[in-house]
Amino acid sequence: MNLVDRFSSLASPGATHEVIRRFGLRPRRRFGQHFLVSQRALDRILDAADLSPADNVLEVGAGLGTLTVALAERAGSVTAVEVDDTLIPVLRTVVGRRATVRIVHGDILQLDLLALFPQDGSRKVVSNLPYNIASPLIVRLLELPLGVTRMVLTVQREVAERLAAVPGTKDYGALSVVVQYRADVAVVGRVPATAFYPPPEVESAIVRMEARAQPAVALRDEQAFFAVVRAAFGQRRKTLRNALVALAIDPVEAEAACRDAGIDPRRRGETLSLHEFAALSEAVRKRGPGDRKRKGTAAREKV
Repeated sequence: MNLVDRFSSLASPGATHEVIRRFGLRPRRRFGQHFLVSQRALDRILDAADLSPADNVLEVGAGLGTLTVALAERAGSVTAVEVDDTLIPVLRTVVGRRATVRIVHGDILQLDLLALFPQDGSRKVVSNLPYNIASPLIVRLLELPLGVTRMVLTVQREVAERLAAVPGTKDYGALSVVVQYRADVAVVGRVPATAFYPPPEVESAIVRMEARAQPAVALRDEQAFFAVVRAAFGQRRKTLRNALVALAIDPVEAEAACRDAGIDPRRRGETLSLHEFAALSEAVRKRGPGDRKRKGTAAREKV
């Protein structure tokens, strides 16, 4: 009997243990494998994704196919990416003859993301992300012109809180600014460790990100913006006047740039809104070294 037919859903401890037993699997720590065993958590992910047959979905870290099968029942197509070669036979068995599912074996950070989507239809990303790649992958998904309208991702709770953080809070940082520049972010639910097997040592959370049609703030120079953001959060205890020195700007000029932007140079980066960062980056651009391309790129890569 087909595994999915037998259990109706793989999001349960019994179904997951049966798949693991049948295929002789052992969760691999190097890939951060924690398989979803909670129907409640699965339902919350699907509700947040709000899928229809017009949607083409990218799933990263497909694992045993628990989410894959549920996505296939609602979306027009699903591309399931999995890096662990031992799980590819499992996915093929669980997915069965579903023609709308494409299984891709590879490292998502090395793949051509644009090639993973069909040409037509809306594009969404719905995944239980491996913790160790969540931040760089989210930035990459938002940065590239993929046409993704919505992402629903299960990530470590601390990462979720950083993604959605507002200025003046301890979780607000470079990742918050870089992501919120391109997307509207909301934490839509928490997921306890017991919702996975084996249970991770931390809680998770479901994050919904709606891609903005236009960035949150208008910029003359994106690279300068990212460079300023990176410098401002490089050492959180430093004032903006001192933090901007990392951009090879004289302290006097750094202070003047802050005042040009209408910002007290004694403030810290964690207190600035996206609009204030935009104003500051423009002021810095006018006063500081002209070529920040390298620094701006680094700012995005290291959040």
